[in-house]
Amino acid sequence: MTLWVGPLLPLAALVWPLLIGAAAALPGVRDRAMRLLWLAPLPALWLALAGESAATLAPDLLLGVTLGLDPGRRLLLGMTAALWIVAGLAAQPMAERPRAAIFAGFWCLTLSGNLAVFLAQDVVTFYVAFAAVSLAAWFLVVHERTDAALAAGRVYIVVALAGEVCLLVGLLIGAHAAGATAIAEVRAALGTSPGGPLAVALLTIGFGIKAGLVPLHVWLPLAHPAAPVPASAVLSGAIVKAGLAGMLLFLPEGAAGPALIALGLAGAYGAALWALTQRNPKTVLAYSTVSQMGLILMLVGAGGAAREAAPYVALHHGLAKGALFLLVGAMLAAGSRRQRAACLALAAVAAASVAGAPLSGGALAKAAVKSELPAALAQALSLSSVTTTLALGWFLHRLARTGGAHRSALPLALPAVLTALAFAAPWALWQDWTGRAPVYALAPDALRAALWPVAAGGLGALILLRFPLPEKPPGDLLTLPLRWRRATPRWPELPARAIDAAKLAAALRNAVARGERALLRRQASAALLPLLALALFGLLAGRF
Repeated sequence: MTLWVGPLLPLAALVWPLLIGAAAALPGVRDRAMRLLWLAPLPALWLALAGESAATLAPDLLLGVTLGLDPGRRLLLGMTAALWIVAGLAAQPMAERPRAAIFAGFWCLTLSGNLAVFLAQDVVTFYVAFAAVSLAAWFLVVHERTDAALAAGRVYIVVALAGEVCLLVGLLIGAHAAGATAIAEVRAALGTSPGGPLAVALLTIGFGIKAGLVPLHVWLPLAHPAAPVPASAVLSGAIVKAGLAGMLLFLPEGAAGPALIALGLAGAYGAALWALTQRNPKTVLAYSTVSQMGLILMLVGAGGAAREAAPYVALHHGLAKGALFLLVGAMLAAGSRRQRAACLALAAVAAASVAGAPLSGGALAKAAVKSELPAALAQALSLSSVTTTLALGWFLHRLARTGGAHRSALPLALPAVLTALAFAAPWALWQDWTGRAPVYALAPDALRAALWPVAAGGLGALILLRFPLPEKPPGDLLTLPLRWRRATPRWPELPARAIDAAKLAAALRNAVARGERALLRRQASAALLPLLALALFGLLAGRF
């Protein structure tokens, strides 16, 4: 039996969080489990900084686990590890709350899956990791056990399961076409096999759900506000990037490009504008995440150098958005005017970076991809800074109205670290990722291009404070089934004897048997499985 071949660090980066999570079940460790969370991502951060590129093989795990890194996923791995470390420190005040050990265990399982998505080099490992991060994160969403958290959890788990079905069928089609489980071979086969378009569509749905692609984003503005603040930070900053990683890994160049561009831009503008109708600052941030992920997925659809630069843009977004969510928690714990003023000032800095203010990390991220896009898409990217500034200006207004609850304090230093990283990391990586000298971003034309959209958005935000938009419920598209259900007359109730239970059961058995035989005869009918899952989601959504 061979445990592993190659560097040990990639395997240790995944096993170490699981060991810490398992320790949370031990009586002697249970009470201190929350204090250990920040240690769980340390091997992954070390791996990202060391730049280890050799493959690690564990032939006796699953169907043979293969781990490795490419430059893009190394960037995402480093950002994810850093964010989980800071969020783990922010979660320490939760140690005194009920069910802290349960939270710690599923936190570590979610973390391990999140990291494995960026390290997996084979289909089986990737799918197990993606399923782990999807399903374990449900426990983070519902941890507070409030009505809002449980309702958000129902939506989350239904959508997540629909996504898992789509991924499973898409990956099975790809692996069958490739005759192998290596991700590189599966991606190549998807570009040439007859079942490739179907698999690409299913994978786009599955990954789009995780990444918050409109119209598959409905879980996100419900789950992020319902989760505890540290969980919201990693959900919005790191976990949604698993969907991005999946698209970069599996979608062939140009596959689903027009759809990703159209839906990405719809989300970039639509979600930012819908954020203006929200009152909870965490909900505003959740819609901002849908907006920013729309821009990043638009880059994937554009292909070429813009697609390759998507991890660079995602790095900045993950750090800055994580800081903003933690600042909501800091404001909730602020007990003095000075603390509240410091929170608002730091939030304004992080928000300006997300909007792309001159010299910020966000400005560099956008400058890195503008020259790689067609003129129309480059202009759309610039204009998105206007709506982003509007949304985040509204967020600052709602944050200022958030009352301090005087609960366990969340140190302001933690979001400050993430904000500093969001500014510094794009500068440090600029030349490696663009091949241009840093002075490019300091040119007058570049500064003007970054300034005018933020200035226009800031002016619009001031007008919005005077004339706010009417409040709308979070979930947007999810409210349509509710309205339809209320407007639809109820079916008349049948008398109990009108239905013969035995005959009905026999008819159902026969129908299922016929359907099963039909599915086995027609390979293409595998697409019915995710469609049925999505139909189930639609039916269940109407009950929430």
